[in-house]
Amino acid sequence: DNNALARGLTGVLKGSGYAVDAGNDGAAALAALAAERFDLVILDLNLPDMDGLDVLRTLRARQGSASVLVLSARGELDDRVRGLDLGADDYMVKPFDVDELEARVRMLLRRQAGLKATTLSIGSVTLDLSARSFSSNGAPIDIPARERSLLETLFLRSVKVVTKQAIVESLAGFDDDLSANAIEQYVSRLRKRLTPFGLTVKTARGIGYYLERLG
Repeated sequence: DNNALARGLTGVLKGSGYAVDAGNDGAAALAALAAERFDLVILDLNLPDMDGLDVLRTLRARQGSASVLVLSARGELDDRVRGLDLGADDYMVKPFDVDELEARVRMLLRRQAGLKATTLSIGSVTLDLSARSFSSNGAPIDIPARERSLLETLFLRSVKVVTKQAIVESLAGFDDDLSANAIEQYVSRLRKRLTPFGLTVKTARGIGYYLERLG
């Protein structure tokens, strides 16, 4: 219900490499959730057109699988219990610490991906799921935000070919214009960065991309 806070959180999360969409009310949120697959919803409760708990109830009634983090000034025990009973995965009370919020986002996304381990490795390259950072034999690998998000998506689905559409959804919000050519450029840049570490991005023609060890 606070546009300035929504813009600030959107900026922080995009800066961490997430694709983010923001809605101004419950109707906009439900429309977005019906049109697109989301991994995580950060949900306020005091929305201008409906109670956020009604948004949550509707999402769960649709069998929506997105994790839900309620972020609200309503911190009474009854509100927290009701939110969790209706299907929220976590509940934070305002005012809040941004670092803690991001830690909870990472935790919920790990859970959403069905991952219990905090690291994933392919060859010499390791993804730290808590820090969302990459390293090789203990040395950090410096990767720009969007290429890092692309590599993270490929890591999390390393046993599968990741379609171009899935990559677009993981890198871009509704307001971002991300073309197939742009995806190919990100893949090309990432491929060059990974080569020294014995890893590459392979193309499944007409389908998408997957990671493969060199040699």
